[in-house]
Amino acid sequence: MGAIYRREIGAFFTSSIAYVFLAVFFIVTGFFFTLYNLMSGSASLSMVFTVMFVISILLIPVLTMRLFSEEKKQRTEQGLLTAPVSLTSIVLGKYFAALTIFLIAVCICLLYGFLLSLFGTVAWMTLLSNLLAMVLVGAAFIAVGLFVSSLTENQIVAAVGGIVFLLMFFLIDLLASSIKVPWIQSVLYDLSFYTRYYEFTCGIFNLSSVLFYLSTAVLFNFFTVRVFEKRRWS
Repeated sequence: MGAIYRREIGAFFTSSIAYVFLAVFFIVTGFFFTLYNLMSGSASLSMVFTVMFVISILLIPVLTMRLFSEEKKQRTEQGLLTAPVSLTSIVLGKYFAALTIFLIAVCICLLYGFLLSLFGTVAWMTLLSNLLAMVLVGAAFIAVGLFVSSLTENQIVAAVGGIVFLLMFFLIDLLASSIKVPWIQSVLYDLSFYTRYYEFTCGIFNLSSVLFYLSTAVLFNFFTVRVFEKRRWS
């Protein structure tokens, strides 16, 4: 897994995907930080974290689109499938490489917190709760993007497919609000990525939400492994 991880980290930076991802992430969050915090004098970063959630839906599929689709397009997939490493190690190596880039991006919120502390009091526990939530969301979203990438050899299709998948998860709230059957509405809210994330932005730490995001990440990584197990023996 370590060799796959190092290879993918290098590929992210040599292909400039990491630079584009980080630059767009920093520019967008920096704009809203300036607008809602520095210019408005607010010490709450809840708006910035909400923006992080939304742009992650658009940017994470771009980060993950090449991880497996490029292997298929360049016909290097068979080399991976016949390598003396487990499929789980291959998937996790690529997964943690993408997660590392995402962690670098979200750590910008620590800089924002430090800048705000120069002018007033920052609720660091709430900020760290938001940071944890964003890491968990990213972990789940990256697993989804990786799974979509394993289904196609076209990077554009992988990116668009990933965005569609994540938007579906995001729009569960709208679907739930339009359904008047209480138990169905309750189930949909339980599956909502944003509702669980919003709890963290309010400073509410919910262990079930942590397990929800981790379970989603594990489940979609498992699906990706199954895709390649089927392909290996077909």
